[in-house]
Amino acid sequence: MANIKSQIKRNRQSEKARQRNKMVRSEIKTRTKSAVDAATAGDAAAAREALKAAQARIDVAATRGVLHAKTAARRKSQLTKQVNTLLGS
Repeated sequence: MANIKSQIKRNRQSEKARQRNKMVRSEIKTRTKSAVDAATAGDAAAAREALKAAQARIDVAATRGVLHAKTAARRKSQLTKQVNTLLGS
């Protein structure tokens, strides 16, 4: 346990940021899975909407520093490729 006031505060801030980042990463995984599930089911319209929502959330995460910009680009690319393959287009 830290004895220094500034370190105690920094620990509180770090924990809040960790929880926030964890929530964002979890949401990205959920949206990605819903896009893949919709594409697997063959529902093109729902898959495109879910894909768009997942990409938007990945962009926001990259903008806020939760994900690195290149990691976000890679995830968006791989997800798009996967959805397109499943839809057969």
